[in-house]
Amino acid sequence: VRRAPNLGYDSPIAAADNLRTADDTDIFNGALDRYNWNYEGKREIYIPYNNYRIGEKGLPYEEILGISHLNPDLTRWELHRVHVVEATLKDGERHIYGKRRFYIDEDSWNTVLLDQYDGRGELWRVTMGLPKNYYELPGVWTVLDVYHDLQARRYHVLGLDTEEANTRVFTNEVPNKRYFSPASLRRRSVR
Repeated sequence: VRRAPNLGYDSPIAAADNLRTADDTDIFNGALDRYNWNYEGKREIYIPYNNYRIGEKGLPYEEILGISHLNPDLTRWELHRVHVVEATLKDGERHIYGKRRFYIDEDSWNTVLLDQYDGRGELWRVTMGLPKNYYELPGVWTVLDVYHDLQARRYHVLGLDTEEANTRVFTNEVPNKRYFSPASLRRRSVR
C-alpha cells in the first residue's frame, strides 16, 4: 500500500479539470484554519430542494447536461430559510478563494449554495448542491453537486450516475473492519 500525496485546501482535483479544489468536495470539506468565519444571520431565499427528477435512474446525461448549465426543467427550487456564513481568508494565508459565502439549509443543515470569490473580491465560482431525501438512510443529501466557474464559463458535475448500472444505494450492509485493513486494500487494488 502506498501513501497518497497530501491533498488539501486548494489542491486541484484532476478529474474535475481544475474546476474544483480538494476542499470543494461535497461543497466544503476542509480545514477551517485559513479563514476568519462570520455568521451573517438567517435569510429566506430560493434554494435547490427535493431534486428527485434529476437523479432518476435511466435519465440520459444528454438530457441533464446543457452547454453551460444543467437542464432547468429537471431541477427544483423552494423558498427556504438558510443560515449565511461568510469565510474570509486570513492575512498571511494562501488559498485561491479570498472569500466564501455559504448558504446552509435550516432544515437539513446541508450547504446548498456557495459563492466563492477570487483574491480581487470578484465572484468567481458558484456551487450548488441539489438535495433530496434519501428515505433509506434516513437523511437529506445531494443528488448532484454542480461547480460553476463564471469566469471560464464552464461547469463540473459531481455525482452524475443516472446511466450507470449501480447508482447510489444505501441499503447495503456496512463492511466489517477487515475490509478497511491494509491487506484488504492490497487485495482489491491489484490489477
